[in-house]
Amino acid sequence: MIGVYLTIGGAMGAVFRYVAGMILSRFQSNVTFPIGMLTVNIIGSLGLGIFFGAVYGGIPAADVSDDPLYVMLAFGFFGAFTTFSTFSMESFHLLEKRQFKTLFSYIGLSVTGAVLCFVIGLKVFQL
Repeated sequence: MIGVYLTIGGAMGAVFRYVAGMILSRFQSNVTFPIGMLTVNIIGSLGLGIFFGAVYGGIPAADVSDDPLYVMLAFGFFGAFTTFSTFSMESFHLLEKRQFKTLFSYIGLSVTGAVLCFVIGLKVFQL
């Protein structure tokens, strides 16, 4: 049954990521900076922090991998909504184009922004 929850969450996360990417791409014409994936990864990190804070009061210390809500949202939805593979591909693409300033800005903003937003979501919504 856990597989069903994972599938549902993953499918929803993938659809939401696709829709968000389509909406954000409208604002990115002629811009080489990958705004769409940066935004999606930061929003997803914030959402995961909010989920952990609101539902568990923090990052679960115990194994909750059999909790359907955890599997559906943390692994499924947020795992599919955010994507490290697209981040890597876009980073490599900037490297190939020798756009080093944009590359380092993208990497710095992605990592710092995602971690910071996760912590903000976690702390603000802790029980």
